[in-house]
Amino acid sequence: MRLRNIPGSRDTIAESRWVVQEPASFRSRWNQLFRNEHPIHIEVGMGKGRFLMDLAAAHPERNYIGIEMYSSVLLRAVQKADALLEPSENFRFLRLDARDLTSVFAPGEVERIYLNFSDPWPKSRHAGRRLTSRQFLERYRQILSPGGRVEFKTDNQELFRFSLDEIREQGWILDAVTFDLHRDPKLSIGNIMTEYEEKFSSMGNPICKLSARPGGTAVR
Repeated sequence: MRLRNIPGSRDTIAESRWVVQEPASFRSRWNQLFRNEHPIHIEVGMGKGRFLMDLAAAHPERNYIGIEMYSSVLLRAVQKADALLEPSENFRFLRLDARDLTSVFAPGEVERIYLNFSDPWPKSRHAGRRLTSRQFLERYRQILSPGGRVEFKTDNQELFRFSLDEIREQGWILDAVTFDLHRDPKLSIGNIMTEYEEKFSSMGNPICKLSARPGGTAVR
């Protein structure tokens, strides 16, 4: 759901050191921005950014880029980053529509893509807007490095089953699937929760997770 417009949010974002203002100019050379050769991980639809910043703090050997299209939401992530007492320097944010991923990331430039509690777009006519639809899977395929993968978490089982079908039909390889992440003895190890994950799991909702990578030929 789109949040209300917050006056001054665009100005704050434009002045923030955490937000890359012209991301297309770094296409194929993101490591120059981070000044190292660490792998690039991105979160598409990062919301308020806590998951991404927690990952960055836990894994200084990787670079993280959070993508959010709404200024009112991105503003909250900027504020959280500014409030960190000892912020790591291995994360940045982009204000970007996910449909434009290939304009800012070159083929093979991204090692991992995180999708967390994405908008389910429940109406069937909006299926192509779901971040696990075949349209988005094709974009991910273009920017992932060999062996790179997508990790998806949600409490919406209908969306999760849709995602499993899309992934299989598009020739992707499923490396891991669970319908109850927090009770999975293997996949729960090292799990970093999002704010939504904490909220929904506290309500008793099981969290679904999958990990997949591009494979063979898609079903047309």
